[in-house]
Amino acid sequence: MRPLAGGRGVRAAGEIGLATHTIWERVLEQAVREGEAVYYLELSEVTFVDVAGAGALAAAAGRLGEGRRFVVRRPPPALCRVLDMFWPGLPAIEVSMS
Repeated sequence: MRPLAGGRGVRAAGEIGLATHTIWERVLEQAVREGEAVYYLELSEVTFVDVAGAGALAAAAGRLGEGRRFVVRRPPPALCRVLDMFWPGLPAIEVSMS
């Protein structure tokens, strides 16, 4: 995980799984506390997100509050499928493939 240059958010690489859950959850909690209207999660270099990682994202999105959202850029396809399956239509998560 590293901060995004020129924007509010982080760039992640590798896998979001058992070994990295603590870091992922800390990043998401920091995003919730910061209070930005839009927080970017650049995931183009992420190869895998397990269900617990997707759940942590959905839970954090639920704590964002009215009018705030995560913009998830270029996530691995499995993350989109898991979000659609278990947390369909979550308004605080916007997936961008560009």
